[in-house]
Amino acid sequence: MSTPRKPIILSVDDDPQVLRSLKRDLRNQYKDQYRVISTTSAEEALDAVKELKKKGETVALFLSDQRMPEMLGVNFLEQAKAFFPLAKRALLTAYSDTQAAIKAINDVQLDYYLLKPWDPPEEKLYSVLDELLEDWKLSYRPGFQGIRVVGYQYSPKSHNIKDWLAANLKPYQWVEAQSEAGQEILGLHQCGNRELPLVIFEDGSSMVDPKLADLAERLGMSASVSEDLYDVVIVGGGPAGMAAAVYGGSEGLKTLLIERRAPGGQAGTSSRIENYLGFPSGLSGSELTRRAMAQTLRFGVELVSPREVQDIRMEHNYKILTLDDGSEVKTRAVILTTGVQYRKLPAEGADQFSGAGVYYGAAMTEAKACEDRTIFVVGGGNSAGQGAVYLSKFAKQVNILIRKPDLTSSMSSYLIDQIDGIDNIEVQGFRQIEKVCGEEDRVKRLVIRNLEEDSTYETPADAVFIFIGARPRTEWIERGQIAVDNRGFVITGREVFGENNNRRNWPLDRSPYLLETCQPGVFAAGDVRSGAMNRVASAVGEGAMAIKFVHQYLAET
Repeated sequence: MSTPRKPIILSVDDDPQVLRSLKRDLRNQYKDQYRVISTTSAEEALDAVKELKKKGETVALFLSDQRMPEMLGVNFLEQAKAFFPLAKRALLTAYSDTQAAIKAINDVQLDYYLLKPWDPPEEKLYSVLDELLEDWKLSYRPGFQGIRVVGYQYSPKSHNIKDWLAANLKPYQWVEAQSEAGQEILGLHQCGNRELPLVIFEDGSSMVDPKLADLAERLGMSASVSEDLYDVVIVGGGPAGMAAAVYGGSEGLKTLLIERRAPGGQAGTSSRIENYLGFPSGLSGSELTRRAMAQTLRFGVELVSPREVQDIRMEHNYKILTLDDGSEVKTRAVILTTGVQYRKLPAEGADQFSGAGVYYGAAMTEAKACEDRTIFVVGGGNSAGQGAVYLSKFAKQVNILIRKPDLTSSMSSYLIDQIDGIDNIEVQGFRQIEKVCGEEDRVKRLVIRNLEEDSTYETPADAVFIFIGARPRTEWIERGQIAVDNRGFVITGREVFGENNNRRNWPLDRSPYLLETCQPGVFAAGDVRSGAMNRVASAVGEGAMAIKFVHQYLAET
């Protein structure tokens, strides 16, 4: 296999002296992984960008001065994006141009701006560019390198593998089995069409229709617990769980994080989170997950995934967790952060085509396959809005179906404004899917009910993405062992006593801590908790807060 060409960092500045300094600093830091190309002319740079695109090169980062005689840096970056839309874009500005740079963040989705001079580069340049390049790598798919997955587009098994790899931030290349390349690969690996999906690793080895736990082990992830006793075990790796892990590890607690599928939770599948504090241009769920997991591992937290907790029982002051492989974990405290999952679509045929045109979340996983197709998004919350906006970049038409008349009661206004400005998104109120119809094992049509007129009609459809409801992941909790409300969410704090302030089910003289369940030393945080706010920021806050209560509990036992 030939050595892949290095991705490119392209810098533009009309001041030759500044450009020489910039080129020197970029090469000193990035020459091992990237090719650095520099020019003093914005027009020349655009010509170079066009040629690079023709040659199949990859640009990872554009870095441009703002004030140039041929055109403003913002204009150059906007035109360059048409050729390399995934490349990160940063602006070099003088202090007087700061407002223009901030405006560009909102107007043309600029990723960052840097002030001149940037000395010393170790503090003012490299830290920023390192973050941008790491984020760029999440969407970069190098040709014929790394993991390849061969399967059928409308196979639930293939979808499950792709969705799991994407959720775990594992870059992969999808190869359609019926294509010429797919047939060639299957022949080389002596794999029959009925055995798919086939997962091929960089070293040429492969696995046929692997179980997720086996695939995780093959990729260097751990699905087995290494210690006999922990100070705190966190069940669930969404924003609340990762925040608890970061604070538990940083404060010296022996901490274990158990995740059943992939870190990030529902937030990790979001194509864009734009109202999270500190990120003015927003960030994707995968970016948030990557940063959080880097912090978690840095503080020595043990991560076990994919592994599911099936039972919890109390023995004196210890909590014993039973995992899905039959093993047990002993801990002094537990934090439940299992979050929520989308509800099943209550329509005839929906289960039959799950993973074959009916998808729960998974907008980022299946978006490319929806190119030039007509798709439907079911749901009126922020997750549905973010998914629709992302899918609109690929699909010919995106139809949002909601039971209510419009989105105003369930979606943030900034998302509603975005949707209103996208031509190929249509919001259809008073709509409900009655039946999912298909041919050749894939979705082809929908029967939709107009609730306002109490009539039904049939319409062509290539895919349906479901973002409805919030069902807590508490089915594994033995009812009575840990109290839940009538919807299945975990009850915490003084709510444990109920409306009648009944203390019979609470064994201690003190009242439960704010996030403590009816079992002392077992806490709940994030969306799985009854009364939670259902926002990323609040989940992170509750995860951090839970560690404070863990310390208080451990101090008294």
